[in-house]
Amino acid sequence: MDSSNPVLIEVTRGGAVESRHRGACVVMAADGRLVHGLGDVQRRVFPRSAIKPVQALPLIETGAAARFDVTDAEIALACASHNGEVEHVAAVRAWLARLGLDEADLACGAHPSINAQVALEMAQNGVTLGRAHNNCSGKHTGFLCTALHMNEPLAAYERADHPVQRRVARAMEEMTGVRLDMHACGIDGCGIPACAMPLDALALAMARMTDTVRRPAAARIIGAMMAYPGVVAGTDRADTHIMTVCAGRVASKAGAEGMHIAMVPERGWGIALKIDDGAARASDVAMVNVLNALGLLDDDARVALAELLVKPLANTLGAIVGDIRSGPGLVF
Repeated sequence: MDSSNPVLIEVTRGGAVESRHRGACVVMAADGRLVHGLGDVQRRVFPRSAIKPVQALPLIETGAAARFDVTDAEIALACASHNGEVEHVAAVRAWLARLGLDEADLACGAHPSINAQVALEMAQNGVTLGRAHNNCSGKHTGFLCTALHMNEPLAAYERADHPVQRRVARAMEEMTGVRLDMHACGIDGCGIPACAMPLDALALAMARMTDTVRRPAAARIIGAMMAYPGVVAGTDRADTHIMTVCAGRVASKAGAEGMHIAMVPERGWGIALKIDDGAARASDVAMVNVLNALGLLDDDARVALAELLVKPLANTLGAIVGDIRSGPGLVF
């Protein structure tokens, strides 16, 4: 593995470092200024679900959200990587029903909850998983909502050449400043195109999301995410904790394979980080430590997020045997 990036996170056991997670992190201002950078911030990464706030822009900007009375909770759902809990699934199904659609119209497949405890409880209760349980089902419902409004075919809306995905690609290009070749992209877990981009371009897009004069729709998206953190993620998820504790100040969004972004409207900043080995255990802790290092957490927030600043590791008996904490490279 390329070891050029700094060690952002260390995992300890018995006081000794057992594992190290390298990665890169960048903070950009909406005017394109680099505020802080750690590691190779120009390396291309797949943003995965961390890009969802940008992908939600067409839902508002086309007029679809206004036409179909999409609520702020549903805007948050369009940005979500949710746990597939009862309230998430019910909200997706209700939104689809209001559009005259059902789960069969979603292009994403069923999968167990991202939250291991929630997944276990659902299995024990014999819950039959449907497409609405997919963590991206809210995003896909937003895509269908936009297609209906624009009188476009619903079939194959997930494909790169469909008008829905072309609009999403344009939004990503405008916000990142990067030209995307949709036919050279990979495929995300939920079936839509997944395009790689430089990490600093991703952070710039998130900074530009805070520039509400340029993109008024972004203000609603950020506001919806911060107002409904439990919709964006769910029980015992880092994003839920971060946005609940940093109420009205920070919007954060995790993505698969160690991706995480944050938007800080009061400073006009966008933050993006990528853990090289793709470990979510590292990216969650890294994002909270980045927010702390940037002076975005006050004393109360540090107390409330203590178990994400330094995450305890327990054995099968519940005894604390180590932790996950910031590494020597996480210094601004």
